Formats: sequence, C-alpha cells, structure tokens
Amino acid sequence: MVAPIVTPMTTPVPATDAASFAWLTPSDAAPERVCQLQGSWTARGLAQRPDSGLPAGTRHVILEVGTTTLDTGGALLLTRCMAQWQASGATVDVSRLSPGQQQLLDLVRARALAPVAAGRRLGLLGDIGRASLMAFDELRALLAFVGELVWRGVPLLLRPWRIRWREVVHEIDAAGLRAIGIIGLLSFLIGMVMAYQAGATLATYGANILIVNLVSIITLRELGPLLTAILVAGRTGSSYTAQLGTMQITEEVDALRALGLSPFDMLVLPKVIALLITLPLLALFADVMGLLGGGVVAAVGYGVPLSEYAARIPQVVGLKTLVLGLVKAPVFAVIIALVGCMQGLRVSGSAAAVGRATTVSVVQAIFLVIVIDASFSVLYNLLRL
Repeated sequence: MVAPIVTPMTTPVPATDAASFAWLTPSDAAPERVCQLQGSWTARGLAQRPDSGLPAGTRHVILEVGTTTLDTGGALLLTRCMAQWQASGATVDVSRLSPGQQQLLDLVRARALAPVAAGRRLGLLGDIGRASLMAFDELRALLAFVGELVWRGVPLLLRPWRIRWREVVHEIDAAGLRAIGIIGLLSFLIGMVMAYQAGATLATYGANILIVNLVSIITLRELGPLLTAILVAGRTGSSYTAQLGTMQITEEVDALRALGLSPFDMLVLPKVIALLITLPLLALFADVMGLLGGGVVAAVGYGVPLSEYAARIPQVVGLKTLVLGLVKAPVFAVIIALVGCMQGLRVSGSAAAVGRATTVSVVQAIFLVIVIDASFSVLYNLLRL
C-alpha cells in the first residue's frame, strides 16, 4: 500500500492554482518515489516556480499527473526538473502519463535540451563562396532597385508636373550648394599635389610647361568626376541612408504606404533627380578648382605664368576630353542615390541598424563608383577615345 509523506495516499491531493510537487513513497527508506503534480502547470500556475528538490535517497522517480492541466510552459519546466533529477543520479519513469502528455514532454525535451551545434568553418573556399553569394544578393537587390526606378521614373518624366519639384530643389540645396566648399577645397589641393609631383620630375628635363598637360588631362578626364563622386557618396549617400533608415525605424515609411502613397515616388525619385542635376555641375566645378590649384603651383614653384598656363589648356585638351569626363557623372549620381536609398529602406530593428546600413552604403557606393570609372576607362580605350 503506497502512502504519501505528507498526506495518506487515500486522501485526494487538493487542487490549487499554483503548480507544485507532492512526493509519495511506500516507506521512508524506499529509494523509489511517486512524484505527483499538483495545481495548474500552465502559464498562470507557474507564476511561482515550485521547489524541484529531490528527496534524499531517491533513486527512481515515477511521474503522475492525474487531472492536472499541462501545457508547453509546464512541460518545459517539468523537462528541466527531470534533467536535474537525472543529473543527480535518479531515473525517471513517465509511463503513468497519458500518451498526449508523453508526446508533449518528448517534443519539448527534443527542442529545449537539444545541444547547439557548434559553428563549423568552411575554410577559405567556403568563405569565398559565402562572400560571393552575399555580393550576388546585393547586386540583385540593386538591379531590382534600378528596375523600379525605370518603371516608376519614366512615366513621371512624361508627366513632369507630378514630380515633387519642391523636394527636388531642397535636395539640390542639400547635396549641391552645401557641398561646394568641401569639393572645391579638396579639388584645389589635389590639383596642387599633382602639379608638385609632375613638376618634380619634369623640372629635371626643363619641361616645366608640360605640367599643364598632365594636370589638365588627368583632372578633366578622370580625377575631377571621380573625386566628386567619392565625396558625394561619403557625404550625401550616407545622409540618404540615415534619413530613410530612421524613417523605417519610426515607421514613417509604413505610414506612407498606409495612406496609399508610394515611398519610392515620395522619397527616392526626388533624391535621384536632384543628384542627376547636381553631380555633373559639381564635377565641372571640381575640374575648374583642380586646374586652378595646378596653375598656382606651376606659377609659384616652377616658373610657369598663370597666363601661359591658362592659354595652353585649350591647346592640350578640347571639348571631347571634358565631355568624356562629365559623361560619367550622371551614372555616378544614379548609383550613389540608389545605393543610399536602397540601404536606408532595408533597415530594420534598432537604431544600431541605421549605423550599420550607413557604413555599408558608403562602402558600396564608393566601390561601385571606382568600378564604373575603371569600366569607362576600358571602354574609352577600346573605342580609342
């Protein structure tokens, strides 16, 4: 005859809301205990965790549930108690549970106590493959963004009165007028550096006048538009990502969709149009400042008068050289604007995600600008331009 420690076995266990254990044993010295669950083993009944300590001397535990309700939360706690008892050297018998309760315990045990597989390095080839797949995914997302730009932008170009020109003007001011100072200063200094480097070599041959050739060709054809695009990518592209990313976090973009407005038309297209207008003008301004910086160094350091420097520029470079450099600017503008906006609209989670997206935006934009510039150089060489 099995008798409980606290109450006789013939006395029914009182039902309470709080989950608890009742230990029943044939005798005080028996190593076998019947563990009867009392109360509600649900989220409500588990507000206070029951004492799961194993009675001294217990080597075998038989679980009984009876009419106690058991849900996933209760099964999870019971599974952890069973693991604790087994770790102390006791065995647990669940044969008295109903088939449904046994299945629930087995399911929870398989999920909750399953060992976490340690990450296994795939080696160099695996890392290269993973990086390639990530790069391919980013390229696919960018191409999809370009497709959406064409799909939504072309109809608006046919109906220009529907474009948000006030936003376009605001973006031109932010991306263009406020960037003139930094772009002009850096272009001037880069022109000075090129003139110094060229003059140090050409002066040994008495060919100081050729400083004009080197500075003007490199500035107009390559360095002016490229330097401008890199500065705009770091300054303006990052601001696009931060702005749209913050709007994503604060659910302003979702609010636009709820109102039936397209975030692409409202937020992305004005930025793309503004940068298409601004970047070629900034590149032209950078060309002028770069040539001016080279002229100052040529006049002060190598005896080439500014008047002779300016007169020789049209002889060395023509309109073709200027156009070949400026034709890259609209392509750079589209890439910078789309990358910045795409990364901003993909932000999710916390404010830290905005910082990560801004970093990714700047790196991707500068990388793509340099790749596109190199592609233009190869194309010009193949076309003998």
